[in-house]
Amino acid sequence: MNPAIIPAEWRHIGAIARGMRACDRRECAAMGHGPKQALRLGLQASDQAFTVMIDGRPAAMFGLVVRCALTGEAVPWMLGTDALHRQARALLQQGPAIIERLRRSGRAQGRWRLSNWVAADNSRAIRLLRRWGVAVEDARVTRRGVDFHAFHLDGGDGREKETQECVNR
Repeated sequence: MNPAIIPAEWRHIGAIARGMRACDRRECAAMGHGPKQALRLGLQASDQAFTVMIDGRPAAMFGLVVRCALTGEAVPWMLGTDALHRQARALLQQGPAIIERLRRSGRAQGRWRLSNWVAADNSRAIRLLRRWGVAVEDARVTRRGVDFHAFHLDGGDGREKETQECVNR
């Protein structure tokens, strides 16, 4: 059964947090959060967030936190369970739709840039990001003992913004 993507709900958090992948738990801890807290913060801060359902159960949650609507800068995030690994092929195929859904959720107009960090030892996530066309930088930054790579995806229509200053930071 292919994963279904539905609007995220608060009630999905418990199941995802209990079964969260070890690599995602390490990333959360390096950012100073436990699994439930990270999911709550992500859901609360996101313009829109979504849950990946596998076999009728919440398997992951993802969303987009708009950093600056004027420049199209936003932070995509995704935290999930090991059930995602069993659906790797479906996730790979749904990648462009997932990225488009994230971009639309941030209401980006013109140019946009999605960027965040991924743990350097999270090889499956790095491989998936690269297959989706996301640039993962080689340089590493260490936070609370965990090495991270920056990643980003740029897109849009190429028109320059009238202002490069972001008034909502």
